[in-house]
Amino acid sequence: MKTTATGETMGANDDRQLALSAYLRTVRYSSIEDLVTRFGVSVATVHRDIAALVRTGSARKVHGGAISTLPEETPVKAPASANQRDSHFIQRLETNRAAKMLIAERAERSIVDGDIVFLDSSTTCLCLARRLQSSRLNNLSIVTNSVLIAQEFFRFPPHFIMMSLGGNFKCQLNSFLGKITLENLHRLRITRAFYSGVGLDAAGLSTYHEAHADFLREVLALSEHNTLLLDSSKFNRAGLFLICGLDEIEALISDQPPPVPLDRWHDTGASTKGAKA
Repeated sequence: MKTTATGETMGANDDRQLALSAYLRTVRYSSIEDLVTRFGVSVATVHRDIAALVRTGSARKVHGGAISTLPEETPVKAPASANQRDSHFIQRLETNRAAKMLIAERAERSIVDGDIVFLDSSTTCLCLARRLQSSRLNNLSIVTNSVLIAQEFFRFPPHFIMMSLGGNFKCQLNSFLGKITLENLHRLRITRAFYSGVGLDAAGLSTYHEAHADFLREVLALSEHNTLLLDSSKFNRAGLFLICGLDEIEALISDQPPPVPLDRWHDTGASTKGAKA
């Protein structure tokens, strides 16, 4: 078996590069830092592995990371007995997946030990929750109205705490909403809230669901800090019900900077905006 100048065996290189390619194919984008942590190798090794994948055409190197050029894995399909609402949620989960993974990675960096984090039922917050499953934070409490996040709590570090709000289950949003949910929410403290919507325009953030808008307004009023997670495809889009105005959004994390008319955070430094991936 051949050995490289750094002492690594060629077989080990091949296996790791295959694993790295498979990981990128799943998440679509990953930063160098994430790959170093996930595969337990040096920055230089990750750069060499990415270069090898680029040569084979299975990845593209971008600033700070890499993107898979292979087709996405076949999405999990709803069982034949599932209704249209189930299928709709699965479709939303796969839409703009690379952007959502990038947003989730950046959002994770803003969370600190001791935070009480609210995660809503959006697919972007689900991506953030799945990153937190491998978090090295020593102390974190998670509050959510998402059924999927609650169902996956067994995958989180055992020392984390979760509070599922319960209430009236809404299939289309895969979430709990309503009076009971609000009552449970008001019994808790939240230091940092992450949330999303169907669109952001000059009027603010909006949704197609009235109960969803009512609920998130209460979350924003209760939380000490709030961060909107929104992929760039939702800029200059609007739903029926307004969640909040632009001035109520403390910070925005997206895969692209928002257009100038919407970028009220540009001069304040409150926005966390990513360069083009």
